[in-house]
Amino acid sequence: MAIFDSIKKRIELIQPLMGLSDAEVKTILKPVAIRKTTLKVGSENMSAWRVIHNEAIGPGKGGIRYHQNVSEDEVRSLAFWMALKNSLAGIPYGGAKGGIKFNPKGKDDKFLEKVSRAYIDAFYKYLGQDKDIPAPDVYTSPKIMGWMLDEFERKVGHHEPGMITGKPIALGGCELRGDATAHGAFIIIKELLHHVQISKRPTVAVQGFGNAGANLAKMLHKEGFKVLAVSDSKGGIYDPDGLDVQGVEEAKANAGSVINYSKGKVISNDDLLEMDVEVLALAALENQITKKNAAKIRAKYIVELANGPVDEEADEILHSKKIMVVPDILANSGGVVVSYFEWAQNRAGNILDMEYLEKKLFDIMESAWHRVYELYMEKKNIDLRMAAYIIAIKRILDAEKARGNLK
Repeated sequence: MAIFDSIKKRIELIQPLMGLSDAEVKTILKPVAIRKTTLKVGSENMSAWRVIHNEAIGPGKGGIRYHQNVSEDEVRSLAFWMALKNSLAGIPYGGAKGGIKFNPKGKDDKFLEKVSRAYIDAFYKYLGQDKDIPAPDVYTSPKIMGWMLDEFERKVGHHEPGMITGKPIALGGCELRGDATAHGAFIIIKELLHHVQISKRPTVAVQGFGNAGANLAKMLHKEGFKVLAVSDSKGGIYDPDGLDVQGVEEAKANAGSVINYSKGKVISNDDLLEMDVEVLALAALENQITKKNAAKIRAKYIVELANGPVDEEADEILHSKKIMVVPDILANSGGVVVSYFEWAQNRAGNILDMEYLEKKLFDIMESAWHRVYELYMEKKNIDLRMAAYIIAIKRILDAEKARGNLK
């Protein structure tokens, strides 16, 4: 099933719960703009997209990913989720996303810089601090954001650091941005376990040992959680006594994968997903849990750091098994919240104290969690994703109505 078809099914389920008109559903589902081009770098031709889903609350905001499986369906779906994520967090952004279809692995910096500058050359007219603000995503980095900022400013002829976030500190980046997605998820996990009253040392498995997954695993390990397993694209590693997360990170840095960690048992990604743990953190890619494997999931709580790792059909199965899924638009929103801090600092020309920003991140994440959890408890017959969607959709539609776009 196409990813956006799964999104449509979720909105169909929400429509009667919220009493949405057909016009309101159309407004929520229809993107503002889908832009596509072909980039030619060296001998390679690669498809590239930038999609803005909604602008009612503010300018577009969303990352750019480099991956061989990028598609229009994926980028469009990610832009939709960004619109809801930004709305749920209460920050002044719409939703956007970008992507380039190619495999960045093994490419040198010279090639990646050419690709990055070519992307900006293609889309710079539609980008800007008041139009659409990109950020890092899968296989993109602060270094790439720096190249993109430089190319944009060359094109427009003036400095505008707020046109992109997640950039190097030297160019106006925010120190909190490096582990922001993990930090936000860590706050949510602690709030979750507090509400369900788990006080013993919880067991955890983390799928995806990239920036978000690795940082979350380190935070949980330091907090006293028992991290039983982690995985990357080559497989996973498991230790029933708990992994030394720092050791796993060093093994991946030195040998390219977590499976090279010498003190654990090598397992498959399927093994990790089906592990009997309190918390399963999904920090890889979309559609990891579907109707094919949902019945085999044994975790009590699933936390989505990746975008769309659980599809609509799997949601129903997990809900019937009383497995609580903390949705992506809540759990992984720490990254965009800190991007908002960076953007605001760039616009104001003011650097805020780290302690203040950490407190602000905690307050925003905690507030979002409480609003979602309270609606979930009030309604009884919905899951956390439905609760989050209802809150986010209402804010977008309220903005559209205030603009006169809906009657």
